[in-house]
Amino acid sequence: MYDPQSQSLTVLCECREKVNTKIIPLDVLPEGSAQPWRIFGASAEEDETLDPETRNGFSVPPSDSDYVSPLQTSTPEAIIRAVGDILQQHNRPTTHETTPYRRLRTFSGVTPTTPGEEQLENWIEQARLMIEECGRPEREKKMRIMEGVKGPALEILQAVRFNNPDATAMDYLDILENTFGTPETGEELYFAFRMLCQHSGEKLSEFLRRTERILNKVVQKGGLPSAAANRARLDQLIKGATHSDLLLINLRFRERRNDPPTFLQLLNEIRLEEEHEASRQRLHPSKVVHAKSATAAPDSELTDLKT
Repeated sequence: MYDPQSQSLTVLCECREKVNTKIIPLDVLPEGSAQPWRIFGASAEEDETLDPETRNGFSVPPSDSDYVSPLQTSTPEAIIRAVGDILQQHNRPTTHETTPYRRLRTFSGVTPTTPGEEQLENWIEQARLMIEECGRPEREKKMRIMEGVKGPALEILQAVRFNNPDATAMDYLDILENTFGTPETGEELYFAFRMLCQHSGEKLSEFLRRTERILNKVVQKGGLPSAAANRARLDQLIKGATHSDLLLINLRFRERRNDPPTFLQLLNEIRLEEEHEASRQRLHPSKVVHAKSATAAPDSELTDLKT
């Protein structure tokens, strides 16, 4: 998990065999990385004669009579207890730790998307929201982005870290979107937005949410000023809602173009009107007219009948 004090990832390891702390290296160099991993937590019982702060070159806590090192036992209860103690310490709020930690789902950039991974559009939206709402240091934001990628996406960000160490978390997302997304400009996205139409059987609220996803991309790419988003949203809703004329009339959207509502206001009004319409349908269901079909007799048979 992420340690806000050292601003790095911390991994808890447990060994079932007895560990000789004198031969444990101070750090290890993982494959494919230029930065070594520091090792902490040597056994306190094996180095009782050394200073508790610098035993064998390791930064370890002082020995405690109630402390049971996870290196000294392999029982599941002791492991769970040790993990719980460490998680409790890390979850305590600090100057930068005021909100619970939420890890992003995995994105690799592999096509087709592997089961269990997130598609690019959904992953980018979640990552942008996390960065905008998170009041953490920039280094931690970048670390969280790195936690959520693997495969080709991880290789791209590793190259960015090496060539541009000053790149921000938003730069990471822009690079991933440009690399694995569709290379459409803001003008092209705006044209696609103006061509959106309601599908047969699609609710008006569902059509609104679909247009909102495209509209957000248009604004992000610079195809439309954010101040004009409310007017564009309402105009496209009126133009593209070809299967909800009654709802448009009831909500008087055409009369509100000069003072367009926001997305949340639109969504709330449409959902309420859809609920009212569903209630009316349940109370007064439309009657089904049954008609029987008949086959006309040949002309010769009709002539015989007349005679």
